[in-house]
Amino acid sequence: MGVRLRAAPHHGLFRSLRKSHIASPMRSLRYLSFAACLALAACAGPEPAPTPTDAPTAPAAVTEAAWTLDPAASRLTYVSIKAGEIAEANRFDRLAGSVAADGTASLAIDLASVNTGADLRDERMRDIFFQVADNPQANVTAQLDPAAFAGLAVGQALVRPLKASVTIKGATGEVATEVLVTRVSEDRVTVVPTAPVIVSTDMFGLTDELGELRAMAELPSISPAVPVSFILAFTRA
Repeated sequence: MGVRLRAAPHHGLFRSLRKSHIASPMRSLRYLSFAACLALAACAGPEPAPTPTDAPTAPAAVTEAAWTLDPAASRLTYVSIKAGEIAEANRFDRLAGSVAADGTASLAIDLASVNTGADLRDERMRDIFFQVADNPQANVTAQLDPAAFAGLAVGQALVRPLKASVTIKGATGEVATEVLVTRVSEDRVTVVPTAPVIVSTDMFGLTDELGELRAMAELPSISPAVPVSFILAFTRA
C-alpha cells in the first residue's frame, strides 16, 4: 500500500520565525550597547595617580622675605586725660613700616597726621607739642627673633614679649610690652598688644610742651602718661 506523506503545518513555525526576526534585532542592539560600554570602560582605565606637583604646597614660613605695613588696615591710638577725669581718644592717621627677614622692625609715625577730633587741638599738637616743622615723624624700632615665629601656621597666633625704642624730637625712650601675633593668611600677619602701652612725656623731654598746652587750654591738669594701643597689619609681596 502506498504511504502518504503529510506536510507538517507550517503556520506555527512561520509565526515563531517571524517573532524571532522581530525580537532578535532588539536583543542584538542591547548586547551591542552593553558591549560598547564595557569596551569604553576598559579603554578608560583607572584614574591616573596624582603626580607630586599636584600635591598642595605648604605656605612659606613667615621668616621668608620682608613684610610691609598695610596702613589702611593699621591703627595707632592713645587716650589723653585732662582735668583729672576727662578722657579723649586720639590717633595718628598716617603710618609706614616694615619687618625684614632678619627680624629688624621699624615703624614711622607721621606726627602731622595727629587727629584729636578737634581742629584747634590738632593745630596745637602739631605746632606746639610735636613742632612738626622740625620733627615731622616719630620712629619706633625693634629687633625680633625670627626663630620665634618660624613655625607660625596660617590661622595660628602666639604671644611674644617685645622691646622697642621710640624716638620723638631726637629723644629716645624704651618701652616693653607683649604682642599677640596672628597669621591671618599665608601673606598677612597682624600684631596687637595684649595690654595698652604706657608712654610718658618725661621719656622724651616733652614736659614743658605739655605745660604750655595745659596753660593755653586753661586746664588744671593734663596727664603726662597716656595709654597707647595699636593694630598693625603686615603683608608680604
